[in-house]
Amino acid sequence: MLGIFFVLFVIIVFVAYKTIKIVRQSEVYIIERLGRFHKVADAGLTIIVPFIDTVRSVVSLKQQTMDIPPQSVITTDNVTITIDTVVFYKITDPAKAVYEIQSLKKGIEYLAITTIRDIVGKMELDETFSSRDIINTKLRTVLDEATDVWGCKIDRVEIKDITPPADIRDTMEKQMNAERNKRALILQAEGERQSAITLAEGRKEAAILDAEADKESRMRRASGEAAAIKEVAEAKAKEIQMVYDAIKKSDPDEKLVQLKSLEALQEVAKGEANKVFIPFEATSALSSLGAIKEVLKEDKKNK
Repeated sequence: MLGIFFVLFVIIVFVAYKTIKIVRQSEVYIIERLGRFHKVADAGLTIIVPFIDTVRSVVSLKQQTMDIPPQSVITTDNVTITIDTVVFYKITDPAKAVYEIQSLKKGIEYLAITTIRDIVGKMELDETFSSRDIINTKLRTVLDEATDVWGCKIDRVEIKDITPPADIRDTMEKQMNAERNKRALILQAEGERQSAITLAEGRKEAAILDAEADKESRMRRASGEAAAIKEVAEAKAKEIQMVYDAIKKSDPDEKLVQLKSLEALQEVAKGEANKVFIPFEATSALSSLGAIKEVLKEDKKNK
Protein backbone atom coordinates (compact mmCIF):
# COMPACT_ATOMS: atom_id res chain seq x y z
CA MET A 1 0.00 0.00 0.00
CA LEU A 2 2.76 2.38 0.88
CA GLY A 3 4.49 1.57 -2.39
CA ILE A 4 1.37 2.49 -4.37
CA PHE A 5 1.16 5.90 -2.69
CA PHE A 6 4.81 6.51 -3.40
CA VAL A 7 4.35 5.66 -7.08
CA LEU A 8 1.34 7.98 -7.28
CA PHE A 9 3.31 10.75 -5.64
CA VAL A 10 6.12 10.33 -8.13
CA ILE A 11 3.65 10.40 -11.01
CA ILE A 12 2.00 13.54 -9.66
CA VAL A 13 5.35 15.28 -9.27
CA PHE A 14 6.38 14.28 -12.76
CA VAL A 15 3.10 15.50 -14.27
CA ALA A 16 3.38 18.76 -12.34
CA TYR A 17 6.91 19.18 -13.65
CA LYS A 18 5.71 18.67 -17.17
CA THR A 19 2.66 20.87 -16.74
CA ILE A 20 3.93 23.89 -14.82
CA LYS A 21 6.59 26.03 -16.47
CA ILE A 22 8.12 29.17 -14.99
CA VAL A 23 9.51 31.52 -17.64
CA ARG A 24 12.20 33.93 -16.47
CA GLN A 25 12.31 37.63 -17.26
CA SER A 26 13.73 38.59 -20.72
CA GLU A 27 13.04 35.08 -22.00
CA VAL A 28 10.19 33.37 -23.87
CA TYR A 29 9.32 29.74 -24.48
CA ILE A 30 8.32 28.44 -27.88
CA ILE A 31 5.54 25.92 -27.16
CA GLU A 32 4.66 23.22 -29.69
CA ARG A 33 1.55 21.06 -29.55
CA LEU A 34 1.89 17.72 -31.26
CA GLY A 35 4.85 18.93 -33.24
CA ARG A 36 3.28 22.19 -34.43
CA PHE A 37 3.83 25.75 -33.17
CA HIS A 38 1.27 26.52 -30.51
CA LYS A 39 2.19 29.72 -28.69
CA VAL A 40 4.94 31.92 -27.25
CA ALA A 41 5.02 31.78 -23.45
CA ASP A 42 6.05 35.08 -21.87
CA ALA A 43 7.74 35.62 -18.50
CA GLY A 44 5.85 34.17 -15.54
CA LEU A 45 3.91 30.98 -14.80
CA THR A 46 2.78 28.94 -17.81
CA ILE A 47 0.62 25.80 -17.79
CA ILE A 48 1.00 23.31 -20.64
CA VAL A 49 -0.59 19.95 -21.37
CA PRO A 50 1.82 17.21 -20.51
CA PHE A 51 2.83 14.74 -23.18
CA ILE A 52 0.99 16.91 -25.77
CA ASP A 53 2.69 20.31 -25.44
CA THR A 54 6.46 20.55 -25.45
CA VAL A 55 8.96 23.40 -25.13
CA ARG A 56 10.72 23.65 -28.47
CA SER A 57 13.16 26.41 -27.58
CA VAL A 58 14.00 29.05 -25.00
CA VAL A 59 14.68 32.39 -26.68
CA SER A 60 16.42 35.32 -24.99
CA LEU A 61 15.03 38.79 -25.69
CA LYS A 62 18.14 40.58 -24.41
CA GLN A 63 20.47 42.42 -26.74
CA GLN A 64 23.16 39.99 -27.75
CA THR A 65 26.65 40.35 -29.18
CA MET A 66 28.42 38.18 -31.65
CA ASP A 67 32.08 38.38 -32.64
CA ILE A 68 32.64 37.83 -36.34
CA PRO A 69 35.90 35.92 -36.95
CA PRO A 70 38.64 38.17 -38.43
CA GLN A 71 38.30 38.25 -42.20
CA SER A 72 40.95 38.86 -44.85
CA VAL A 73 39.75 41.35 -47.44
CA ILE A 74 41.52 42.61 -50.58
CA THR A 75 41.05 46.31 -51.25
CA THR A 76 40.88 47.91 -54.71
CA ASP A 77 44.59 48.81 -54.51
CA ASN A 78 45.43 45.11 -53.98
CA VAL A 79 46.27 45.26 -50.28
CA THR A 80 45.13 42.38 -48.08
CA ILE A 81 43.83 43.57 -44.72
CA THR A 82 42.26 41.76 -41.78
CA ILE A 83 39.02 43.13 -40.35
CA ASP A 84 37.66 42.19 -36.92
CA THR A 85 33.97 42.96 -36.40
CA VAL A 86 31.33 42.67 -33.67
CA VAL A 87 27.54 42.66 -34.21
CA PHE A 88 24.90 43.78 -31.69
CA TYR A 89 21.46 42.29 -32.33
CA LYS A 90 18.13 41.58 -30.61
CA ILE A 91 15.38 39.08 -31.37
CA THR A 92 12.06 40.80 -32.00
CA ASP A 93 10.01 37.80 -33.21
CA PRO A 94 10.98 34.59 -31.34
CA ALA A 95 8.86 32.35 -33.58
CA LYS A 96 10.60 33.54 -36.76
CA ALA A 97 14.01 33.26 -35.11
CA VAL A 98 13.28 29.59 -34.38
CA TYR A 99 11.36 28.49 -37.48
CA GLU A 100 12.67 30.73 -40.32
CA ILE A 101 16.34 29.77 -40.10
CA GLN A 102 18.27 26.76 -38.89
CA SER A 103 20.80 28.77 -36.88
CA LEU A 104 20.32 32.51 -36.41
CA LYS A 105 23.89 33.14 -35.25
CA LYS A 106 25.39 31.28 -38.17
CA GLY A 107 23.15 33.17 -40.56
CA ILE A 108 24.20 36.55 -39.13
CA GLU A 109 27.87 35.52 -39.17
CA TYR A 110 27.90 34.39 -42.81
CA LEU A 111 25.90 37.40 -43.92
CA ALA A 112 28.27 39.76 -42.11
CA ILE A 113 31.34 38.11 -43.69
CA THR A 114 30.03 38.44 -47.24
CA THR A 115 28.84 42.00 -46.67
CA ILE A 116 32.20 43.09 -45.23
CA ARG A 117 34.06 41.68 -48.21
CA ASP A 118 31.65 43.36 -50.60
CA ILE A 119 31.85 46.81 -48.96
CA VAL A 120 35.55 46.95 -48.08
CA GLY A 121 36.56 45.30 -51.37
CA LYS A 122 35.34 48.44 -53.17
CA MET A 123 37.55 50.77 -51.11
CA GLU A 124 41.22 51.69 -51.07
CA LEU A 125 43.42 51.07 -48.04
CA ASP A 126 43.50 54.68 -46.82
CA GLU A 127 39.75 54.96 -47.27
CA THR A 128 39.09 51.97 -45.02
CA PHE A 129 40.88 53.69 -42.13
CA SER A 130 39.09 57.00 -42.58
CA SER A 131 35.64 55.57 -43.32
CA ARG A 132 34.92 53.28 -40.39
CA ASP A 133 31.65 54.99 -39.60
CA ILE A 134 30.52 54.62 -43.21
CA ILE A 135 31.43 50.92 -43.23
CA ASN A 136 29.61 50.37 -39.91
CA THR A 137 26.48 52.11 -41.20
CA LYS A 138 26.42 50.16 -44.45
CA LEU A 139 26.96 46.86 -42.63
CA ARG A 140 24.18 47.57 -40.15
CA THR A 141 21.75 48.57 -42.91
CA VAL A 142 22.41 45.47 -45.03
CA LEU A 143 22.30 43.07 -42.07
CA ASP A 144 19.15 44.65 -40.63
CA GLU A 145 17.29 44.34 -43.93
CA ALA A 146 18.44 40.74 -44.45
CA THR A 147 17.68 39.53 -40.92
CA ASP A 148 14.23 41.14 -40.69
CA VAL A 149 12.64 37.95 -42.07
CA TRP A 150 14.35 36.04 -39.26
CA GLY A 151 12.68 38.14 -36.57
CA CYS A 152 15.98 39.86 -35.71
CA LYS A 153 16.92 43.52 -35.31
CA ILE A 154 20.56 44.59 -35.91
CA ASP A 155 21.22 47.50 -33.58
CA ARG A 156 24.88 48.18 -34.24
CA VAL A 157 27.88 46.89 -36.15
CA GLU A 158 31.34 47.94 -35.02
CA ILE A 159 34.70 47.31 -36.68
CA LYS A 160 37.05 46.58 -33.81
CA ASP A 161 40.28 46.52 -35.77
CA ILE A 162 41.70 46.83 -39.28
CA THR A 163 45.11 45.20 -39.59
CA PRO A 164 47.20 45.75 -42.73
CA PRO A 165 50.28 43.63 -43.58
CA ALA A 166 53.54 44.29 -41.71
CA ASP A 167 55.31 45.96 -44.65
CA ILE A 168 52.32 48.22 -45.23
CA ARG A 169 52.32 49.17 -41.55
CA ASP A 170 56.02 50.11 -41.73
CA THR A 171 55.39 52.22 -44.82
CA MET A 172 52.42 53.92 -43.18
CA GLU A 173 54.43 54.70 -40.06
CA LYS A 174 57.22 56.25 -42.15
CA GLN A 175 54.66 58.23 -44.11
CA MET A 176 53.02 59.37 -40.88
CA ASN A 177 56.35 60.49 -39.42
CA ALA A 178 57.17 62.37 -42.62
CA GLU A 179 53.75 64.04 -42.49
CA ARG A 180 54.30 65.05 -38.86
CA ASN A 181 57.69 66.56 -39.71
CA LYS A 182 56.15 68.37 -42.65
CA ARG A 183 53.39 69.83 -40.48
CA ALA A 184 55.95 70.88 -37.87
CA LEU A 185 58.05 72.69 -40.50
CA ILE A 186 54.95 74.34 -41.93
CA LEU A 187 53.86 75.51 -38.49
CA GLN A 188 57.35 76.82 -37.73
CA ALA A 189 57.54 78.68 -41.05
CA GLU A 190 54.06 80.08 -40.49
CA GLY A 191 55.07 81.25 -37.01
CA GLU A 192 58.19 82.96 -38.33
CA ARG A 193 56.19 84.56 -41.13
CA GLN A 194 53.57 85.83 -38.69
CA SER A 195 56.31 87.16 -36.41
CA ALA A 196 57.97 89.00 -39.31
CA ILE A 197 54.62 90.46 -40.38
CA THR A 198 53.92 91.60 -36.83
CA LEU A 199 57.34 93.26 -36.52
CA ALA A 200 56.95 94.97 -39.90
CA GLU A 201 53.51 96.24 -38.96
CA GLY A 202 54.91 97.52 -35.68
CA ARG A 203 57.70 99.40 -37.47
CA LYS A 204 55.21 100.75 -39.98
CA GLU A 205 52.88 102.01 -37.25
CA ALA A 206 55.83 103.55 -35.38
CA ALA A 207 56.98 105.35 -38.54
CA ILE A 208 53.45 106.61 -39.17
CA LEU A 209 53.15 107.85 -35.60
CA ASP A 210 56.56 109.59 -35.86
CA ALA A 211 55.56 111.26 -39.13
CA GLU A 212 52.23 112.35 -37.65
CA ALA A 213 54.00 113.71 -34.56
CA ASP A 214 56.52 115.63 -36.72
CA LYS A 215 53.69 116.93 -38.90
CA GLU A 216 51.75 118.03 -35.82
CA SER A 217 54.87 119.73 -34.42
CA ARG A 218 55.49 121.60 -37.69
CA MET A 219 51.89 122.66 -37.90
CA ARG A 220 51.93 123.95 -34.35
CA ARG A 221 55.22 125.77 -34.94
CA ALA A 222 53.91 127.32 -38.14
CA SER A 223 50.69 128.26 -36.40
CA GLY A 224 52.68 129.94 -33.60
CA GLU A 225 54.87 131.83 -36.06
CA ALA A 226 51.82 132.90 -38.05
CA ALA A 227 50.17 134.12 -34.86
CA ALA A 228 53.32 136.06 -33.89
CA ILE A 229 53.58 137.64 -37.34
CA LYS A 230 49.94 138.54 -37.18
CA GLU A 231 50.40 140.19 -33.78
CA VAL A 232 53.45 142.16 -35.02
CA ALA A 233 51.57 143.18 -38.15
CA GLU A 234 48.61 144.30 -36.07
CA ALA A 235 50.94 146.27 -33.77
CA LYS A 236 52.63 147.94 -36.77
CA ALA A 237 49.27 148.67 -38.28
CA LYS A 238 48.19 150.31 -35.04
CA GLU A 239 51.38 152.40 -34.97
CA ILE A 240 50.89 153.46 -38.58
CA GLN A 241 47.27 154.29 -37.86
CA MET A 242 48.34 156.37 -34.85
CA VAL A 243 50.94 158.25 -36.91
CA TYR A 244 48.46 158.77 -39.69
CA ASP A 245 45.89 160.06 -37.27
CA ALA A 246 48.45 162.42 -35.68
CA ILE A 247 49.56 163.75 -39.05
CA LYS A 248 45.99 164.15 -40.14
CA LYS A 249 45.18 166.14 -37.01
CA SER A 250 48.22 168.44 -37.46
CA ASP A 251 47.17 169.21 -41.07
CA PRO A 252 50.74 169.23 -42.54
CA ASP A 253 51.52 170.72 -45.90
CA GLU A 254 52.91 168.70 -48.78
CA LYS A 255 56.52 169.70 -48.22
CA LEU A 256 56.49 168.52 -44.63
CA VAL A 257 55.04 165.20 -45.65
CA GLN A 258 57.73 164.74 -48.27
CA LEU A 259 60.43 165.68 -45.79
CA LYS A 260 59.14 163.21 -43.22
CA SER A 261 59.01 160.52 -45.90
CA LEU A 262 62.65 161.11 -46.74
CA GLU A 263 63.60 160.93 -43.08
CA ALA A 264 61.81 157.61 -42.84
CA LEU A 265 63.57 156.50 -46.00
CA GLN A 266 66.90 157.46 -44.46
CA GLU A 267 66.15 155.23 -41.44
CA VAL A 268 65.24 152.35 -43.69
CA ALA A 269 68.42 152.75 -45.77
CA LYS A 270 70.68 152.48 -42.71
CA GLY A 271 70.60 148.67 -42.83
CA GLU A 272 73.60 147.01 -44.45
CA ALA A 273 71.54 144.72 -46.62
CA ASN A 274 68.91 147.32 -47.58
CA LYS A 275 68.80 148.79 -51.06
CA VAL A 276 66.36 151.64 -51.57
CA PHE A 277 64.94 152.49 -54.99
CA ILE A 278 63.46 155.98 -55.18
CA PRO A 279 60.65 156.36 -57.66
CA PHE A 280 60.81 159.11 -60.26
CA GLU A 281 57.97 161.02 -58.73
CA ALA A 282 60.10 161.61 -55.60
CA THR A 283 62.76 163.61 -57.52
CA SER A 284 60.61 166.71 -57.59
CA ALA A 285 60.50 166.70 -53.84
CA LEU A 286 64.26 166.26 -53.67
CA SER A 287 64.86 169.17 -56.07
CA SER A 288 62.62 171.36 -53.96
CA LEU A 289 64.59 170.42 -50.89
CA GLY A 290 67.78 171.28 -52.74
CA ALA A 291 66.45 174.70 -53.65
CA ILE A 292 65.44 175.36 -50.09
CA LYS A 293 68.92 174.43 -48.96
CA GLU A 294 70.53 176.94 -51.36
CA VAL A 295 68.18 179.70 -50.25
CA LEU A 296 69.10 179.09 -46.65
CA LYS A 297 72.82 179.24 -47.48
CA GLU A 298 72.42 182.62 -49.28
CA ASP A 299 70.45 183.92 -46.37
CA LYS A 300 73.25 183.09 -43.98
CA LYS A 301 75.86 184.83 -46.14
CA ASN A 302 73.85 188.03 -46.33
CA LYS A 303 73.57 188.16 -42.62
